[in-house]
Amino acid sequence: MNARDRPLGLYVFTHDKAREDKILYSTISGGVTVNNVMLHVAQHDLPFGGIGASGIGQYHGREGFLEFSKLRPVFTNPRLSMLHLFYPPYTPRHRRLLGLMLKWKR
Repeated sequence: MNARDRPLGLYVFTHDKAREDKILYSTISGGVTVNNVMLHVAQHDLPFGGIGASGIGQYHGREGFLEFSKLRPVFTNPRLSMLHLFYPPYTPRHRRLLGLMLKWKR
């Protein structure tokens, strides 16, 4: 199996726990279902998706929401901001402020 493209899903049929573990830990695939086929995609709380040639990404559940969402970070500078004190042109006053901040850091 490892000589071929990675599958979207891996379906293992065994009641031998050692064999199951060997397959799980020695292969790479999308989702894995043990001793079933049809219920694999019906598990909406588990991510579903492939790896490599079988597809990129995951959908279903929380992972699917994150996969297809675009986070939009927003930073709003507060009205009473002291950031202007760090803008050039730098003066002796800036050096004093920097010196005070470095002392506070210690």
